[in-house]
Amino acid sequence: MDHTPTDLPSAAPIRVLLADDQALLRSAFKVLVDSEPDMEVVGEASDGAQAFALARQERPDVVLMDIRMPGTDGLAATRMISADPELAAVRVVMLTTFEVDEYVVSALRAGASGFLGKGAEPDELLNAIRVAAAGEALLSPAATKGLIATFLAQGGGADPAAADTSAGAHAERLAALTVREREVLVHVAAGLSNDGIAGRLEVSPLTVKTHVNRAMAKLGARDRAQLVVIAYESGLVRPRVE
Repeated sequence: MDHTPTDLPSAAPIRVLLADDQALLRSAFKVLVDSEPDMEVVGEASDGAQAFALARQERPDVVLMDIRMPGTDGLAATRMISADPELAAVRVVMLTTFEVDEYVVSALRAGASGFLGKGAEPDELLNAIRVAAAGEALLSPAATKGLIATFLAQGGGADPAAADTSAGAHAERLAALTVREREVLVHVAAGLSNDGIAGRLEVSPLTVKTHVNRAMAKLGARDRAQLVVIAYESGLVRPRVE
């Protein structure tokens, strides 16, 4: 008897929403994404307001969001998506002209799962979509250790009083973490993957994932990118002075 699993349902494709004011760039992204069997473009937006409206309508898994757009920009749209409980499962990947961009930290604070340079290779873009859809943070080690640390240490351009309030709130929530969860959080903030953390702590990647998920729940973080921001803003992790 043939037991070939031909009748097993295939996994649903990753639903992607494109938000960029450049039509040619959106078209290029659409061709690339739609060429992959495990993902599909479900909408295109030319500004942040339209991106938010389409996100509510289509419920994409991932939004590729340009930071700079006329009218409602990508940061504002990301805040709107993050603040909407019905869109809690939507992940936003910010598109930047340069990886070292002062808006990156603002994007992470707004709720983005990470960022990607517009000059990224096609494979990098596709990988970014898959990583974000899986709930992982899309942060390069260089960005995690350098850019984010630097801007958060400087307040990231935020109002100092607001930053102090945020730090106090994060520090209070950190008290709910176990010693191991704090230890894992420090490694997450250093840009290590679950496998990397598992190697450092000599535990299984599944155990690390459990600790990460519990930390996210206790800290009210959407994903690993938010954990990185909280780790720095709370003072748990301090930027190194090279």
